[in-house]
Amino acid sequence: MRINHNIAALNTYRQLTIGQSAVSKNMEKLSSGLRINRAGDDAAGLAISEKMRGQIRGLEMASKNAQDGISLIQTAEGALNETHAILQRMRELAVQAANDTNTATDRAELQKEVDQLSQELSRIGATTEFNTQKLLDGSFKGIFHIGANEGQNLSLQINDMRGFNLGVAGKVQVEVAGTIADNTTTTDADFADGTYTVDENFNLVDSTGKIVASSADGKTFTLAGTDDTLAFSDVVTKVTISGGNATGITEATNNGLQAGSYTYDDTAKALKDVNGKIVATTTDGKTFTSAEDGTTTVFSVSTALTDGASVEVGGIDISSQAAANAAITTINNAIEKVSAERAKLGAYQNRLEHTINNLGTSAENLTAAESRIRDVDYALAA
Repeated sequence: MRINHNIAALNTYRQLTIGQSAVSKNMEKLSSGLRINRAGDDAAGLAISEKMRGQIRGLEMASKNAQDGISLIQTAEGALNETHAILQRMRELAVQAANDTNTATDRAELQKEVDQLSQELSRIGATTEFNTQKLLDGSFKGIFHIGANEGQNLSLQINDMRGFNLGVAGKVQVEVAGTIADNTTTTDADFADGTYTVDENFNLVDSTGKIVASSADGKTFTLAGTDDTLAFSDVVTKVTISGGNATGITEATNNGLQAGSYTYDDTAKALKDVNGKIVATTTDGKTFTSAEDGTTTVFSVSTALTDGASVEVGGIDISSQAAANAAITTINNAIEKVSAERAKLGAYQNRLEHTINNLGTSAENLTAAESRIRDVDYALAA
């Protein structure tokens, strides 16, 4: 007879403890909805599930990235849509001006609208942006990350759609002219309307004595505190600055060879934008041809001009029947450029839309697979 241990009771207690533990785990699974609440529930399953979760979240974020990319493209394409509308109106005016039923006065009135449209076209190209990034000035070279893993990217470069690159930059009028000589200082940061030729090293100083712009070589200077380069080139002998105040000079000359006044110098040279890109070259100091195709004349000057004389570069000219005919061709070329860019952007947008659909399908199926590993089967747990 044994009186120290009750084996039957111990067995019953052990089975009760096991049952209570199982019930507790099942209740935890039922309440959380997860089969794996801790690594001990399924170590390998947990590792696989976490890897899948990383992929799922990456796919979902990649889909958002693609949607943001579409938004950027739609912003640029919307601006180009307006550019197209402007060019079509300019072409319409050029066709009208090409008809000799119009007098010189009539064409002058038509020219006024063309000039305003040209300026607006250049403004759209220079100011269109998405999340503070310029889109149409030729500087945008973006990478869209459209996958869950490293290197799954899509690159997009938007070409320069400003008036200069399209060949339809607006005309700038100049009223007076003057020269800033060596070591000249100003007592005011504001410039009067007009044209100024920079010959030598100089500083521009406001009324408090603060330097607002300076030049190290007489050809290029930078606005203090903004790093906005004003000059066209570091190889042009002289540079002309259009009127405005010191903080707005860059806008007056723009980043390309816009319409405006330029100083004539009878030597071979190149004109560059502020990024150092050559936009026009000359071998005789008189006729500047486009650096893009080497044949299109950007502007030319008369041999009667003397060294240092100023010349004015116009935009679309419809002041005569011949000029209007030439303008039609120029505008047609601009329309083709914009059409090509819009078509490219549309193709990218369609691609991104398919990318989003594919990412959604991948995320959905991967979520289902992860659920089979991680989530609880209520029928079994109950």
